[in-house]
Amino acid sequence: MKKKLAIAGSAVLAVLLLSGFAFRGGHGWGRDPERIRQMITWRLNDKLEDLDATDAQRQSINAVKDRLFDEGSQLMQEQHAARAEAFTQLASDTPDAQKLHALVDARIDAMRAFAHKLTDAALEVHGTLTPEQRKELATEFRERTGIK
Repeated sequence: MKKKLAIAGSAVLAVLLLSGFAFRGGHGWGRDPERIRQMITWRLNDKLEDLDATDAQRQSINAVKDRLFDEGSQLMQEQHAARAEAFTQLASDTPDAQKLHALVDARIDAMRAFAHKLTDAALEVHGTLTPEQRKELATEFRERTGIK
């Protein structure tokens, strides 16, 4: 049971950290990245306040958020560049199949690497929270998602 709560808590925090940061077709990335970072920070700090997080917890978790945001922003910039290259290839009379397949492979590898970083970050945050805080997040997650 404790393991399930820990996993759920980690998942909730990963989702929380990424709220507004998820890959929603990439449309949000054309906006001011610092404004997006600020909105995520406000939302995260509100949740940390709800959890009665200590200053040390807030500092640690916000550092994780900043690191993920920076890496996610870079990933999205690379995604836009890859999309433009794919479009250029497909708009030509003789698209280079090898180049297109290489683009796909590179994007999959980058997304996989980022997913692993997200998992590591969720585990890091999990270790930062108290069992009571994790339980509270798990309960909220279950209520929002219907996952038992």
